[in-house]
Amino acid sequence: MVFHASPLVMRILSNLCAWSPTIVLFVGFKKWGQGKTIKEFLIEVFSGKIKMCLILTSILSTGLAFLLSAYVFSCIKGYSFASVFQKGSYPIIVSILLSFLSGPTGEECGWRGFLRPVFEKQYGFLKGNVLTGLVWTFWHTILWVVDNDYTSGIELFIYVLSNVVVITAIHIIMAVIMEKENNLIYAILVHFFFNLPYCFLKVDILFYSIIMVVYTLEAIGFLLYRKHSTTGKPMN
Repeated sequence: MVFHASPLVMRILSNLCAWSPTIVLFVGFKKWGQGKTIKEFLIEVFSGKIKMCLILTSILSTGLAFLLSAYVFSCIKGYSFASVFQKGSYPIIVSILLSFLSGPTGEECGWRGFLRPVFEKQYGFLKGNVLTGLVWTFWHTILWVVDNDYTSGIELFIYVLSNVVVITAIHIIMAVIMEKENNLIYAILVHFFFNLPYCFLKVDILFYSIIMVVYTLEAIGFLLYRKHSTTGKPMN
């Protein structure tokens, strides 16, 4: 921004910044890794079985919630559903590649691979994952300042609140899925299918109010499913 770089250059630099949780983790891994090597850590976080039902759950948990939010937004506004989306800044394949190589691959070793199990062990499943979700949320704070259209007043408050609620809810969804099979592939899919539609989105602040409600309900649904599926088993 300081040197007035092109949007593509800024997007590439943004992608590099998205890798900071993993870079920091690996730089300090000798201190934090509890005697493991990075190779052992990576084997562990990708050790869970790949199951089609969990792949579909990972994709649909964000994909359907996003589409539902967009549909409700279009109905309230009286728009056609198609008008909620626009042509992206880049060709579709470039948008897909940039989305995949940012947060979904750059952040997950740090947040879901390392921090999630540490906080779960220390605080229990629910509290630990709410705290991890909040850490992940406020890591995005700089984006609320430099990368949004809402700079003051109630719109900025709704935008920030929506980010806090939605990002924390998404982490809880990831955690419930990964409790079934500890494999970062599922978190990467959830993250990717949440991020990608924003490349083509054309909405106002009402959308963020809607998606906040939708993801809150979805996270509650996942927690209720977890409670039901672990009935009779020790829970934390």
